[in-house]
Amino acid sequence: MSDNRTYNQKIWDQIAAAGDRYYVSLTDKEIAAARNGQFKIKLTPTKNVPDHWIGDVKGKNVLCLACGGGQQAPLFAAAGSDTTVFDISEEQLQRDVEAAAIHGLQITTVWGDMANMSIFADDHFDLIVNPCSVCFCDNAEAIWREVARILRSRGRFMTGFVKPVQYIFDQILLDEGMFQVANKIPYSDLDLEPEQRELILGDQRPMEFGHSLTSLLGGQISAGMQIVGYYEDRWGDDDILSDHIDVFAATMATKQ
Repeated sequence: MSDNRTYNQKIWDQIAAAGDRYYVSLTDKEIAAARNGQFKIKLTPTKNVPDHWIGDVKGKNVLCLACGGGQQAPLFAAAGSDTTVFDISEEQLQRDVEAAAIHGLQITTVWGDMANMSIFADDHFDLIVNPCSVCFCDNAEAIWREVARILRSRGRFMTGFVKPVQYIFDQILLDEGMFQVANKIPYSDLDLEPEQRELILGDQRPMEFGHSLTSLLGGQISAGMQIVGYYEDRWGDDDILSDHIDVFAATMATKQ
């Protein structure tokens, strides 16, 4: 595992241990609704995934990819799927273990790096769900290739991602309300000067990578998947860039 992934693992463990809005426990009511096939998930900050993207998951093999935290896997498990969570953060996986114990669900948790899912057999999953996370990895195409390998024929892959526009501006100035183009795409926090990187990351933010649309969209196609659904989203709180443009997107792809 590369140093940046080791760093991000540590940060995500800290975030999960501290808890925030993304780690609020699911209620008995939400789990009961999911048992009846009625539940919503998000791949991006504010918009729910369209219902027809999910469909009936009962009896299906579902992988929640980089999706630890006890928020989504329990819903799929309650809806009757054979649910696996794969995540780099053991603390996030622990949230799913706790949710499974509380609600009497069966969830398999697997620790690992998204770019290497060799633990899973080819053509294994019917549905793979991946909320925004490739921005924390330096190679999106490697992840898409692994997804295509373990996805069954006619299986579905849903992912959210940060659009490149998020990364072209100087982040410190942007936080102060000023737009100054400073970075190239692909972007990497590793390319920043050490002092600037320390100001941006502090000790509570994972390292990020801004990928091109060629990698984010074309990479899925090159891996053998066909994109059949798309929508855009923005931050739900006070974000100056989101006031001007959607900075997130989500796709649904199928494997032929």
